[in-house]
Amino acid sequence: MIIISEYKLLKSLEDVKNKDNLKSKNSNAPKNIPGLDSLKEFLASGELPPLEEISDMILEIAKKATRSEHCYVAYVDPLNRDSVGVSFSHMTGECDDYRELGEARFPIRKDGTYGGLLGYSLDTGRSFFVHDPETHPAAHGIPPGHVKVSQFLSVPVMYGEDVLGQIVLGNPEEDYTTHQLKIVEEIANVYGRALKKLLY
Repeated sequence: MIIISEYKLLKSLEDVKNKDNLKSKNSNAPKNIPGLDSLKEFLASGELPPLEEISDMILEIAKKATRSEHCYVAYVDPLNRDSVGVSFSHMTGECDDYRELGEARFPIRKDGTYGGLLGYSLDTGRSFFVHDPETHPAAHGIPPGHVKVSQFLSVPVMYGEDVLGQIVLGNPEEDYTTHQLKIVEEIANVYGRALKKLLY
């Protein structure tokens, strides 16, 4: 009898969770994200700024909209599928070298994946956030000298079914929620359209 009761309770909780997830997926995209309209206007005009300028805009828009300390904006190289960060916060000593090079390039692995927490949204095509990054199954630690990441949010930049890049954020002033995730997904939607026009 106790087992049946526990089962019913767990099933009820699962049903509620599934309904909440469904509501979240079906909810309208966030409106009035500061700064995003400017990029939409560029897209509508057909006269886009250089990729680096657009990526810098995306970084600033995403950081302000989610009140995050750090951000990383990357595209997937259409020639070799490398993940290429073009706009990013200073989180490690190597960032100075990356800035001098103009990019932070992370080659795709032989198995076709990127791996790690940074590559998780690229590998799965799914948005996610985690309040304790070290506990995520894809996490394998951070390099020496890297800024500690207290929370982590990552959104793949999609165009249709294709992954064209990603937007990653960390260390927010307040805990990440599905609300921030939806905001970044909307920003990524606009960035995806820009990448499609510029690179693909």
